[in-house]
Amino acid sequence: QVQLVESGGGLVQAGGSLRLSCAASGIIFIIDAMGWYRQTPGKQRELVAVITGGGITNYADSVKGRVTISRDNAKNTVYLQMNSLKPEDTAVYYCNVRGFGTRGQIFDSWGQGTQVTVSS
Repeated sequence: QVQLVESGGGLVQAGGSLRLSCAASGIIFIIDAMGWYRQTPGKQRELVAVITGGGITNYADSVKGRVTISRDNAKNTVYLQMNSLKPEDTAVYYCNVRGFGTRGQIFDSWGQGTQVTVSS
């Protein structure tokens, strides 16, 4: 079982910055993709950014140029640096981590979510 602990959400004014963190712990052999998703009431969860084990990144068009995803493999942690935040970035942000446990079992874990609110 893999647990994810998120931190870094909060309230910020438009144009401001936030840095989200997500640390994975548990029975982990290797972590493949790590990503951030977000969801607002009444809408489906959407991808914000993802980073593969090889460091390849992919971003939603709505955040390109404003958001940077990174990972620290030694700490099993993924980060999301968000700059030039807009009110439409307001959402609950969820961390997702996929990989393999020590017995070869696949895991696909989600964090509990952290609220990001951007005021205009």
